[in-house]
Amino acid sequence: MTYAIQILAAFFGSMGFSLIYNTRRTKMLISALGGAIGWGVYLLVTNFISDSVPLAYFIAAMCITVYAEIFARIKKTPTTTFLVVGIIPMIPGSALYYTMNYAFQNDLQSFFDTGVYTLKAALSLAVGIIVVSTAVHLATAGIRMIKKRTNKSMTEE
Repeated sequence: MTYAIQILAAFFGSMGFSLIYNTRRTKMLISALGGAIGWGVYLLVTNFISDSVPLAYFIAAMCITVYAEIFARIKKTPTTTFLVVGIIPMIPGSALYYTMNYAFQNDLQSFFDTGVYTLKAALSLAVGIIVVSTAVHLATAGIRMIKKRTNKSMTEE
């Protein structure tokens, strides 16, 4: 039950950011659903692999990026329209807040521990996005190259 509430909260949180970013109504639900899917994947991975939160962030970021790439092609819009809104629930905001709070309280051990956690989470998100985006761009370039060669060989015949 708590997982369903968290996924619903991720959906509505993403929907709120979708409103802030003035996303068109036809794309707003798709964007918000991306946030819910990403958080659901994160919860699923942490449920099975509880001691590897960075891996959960990485896999969730990859899923959100694949989702965003697919719907960007379907809706003929930039990928960032769906990616930015979809990744919002994943941002480790509370961890960053506590990291800064510990720094101001001069609690260096807690500052270091939460800082490392926050850095791992942020890097995992970034690397997950980069891996999928790079793979999509390489695949797209490869397909274009194959089409050019095919068209070129057909015109020569």
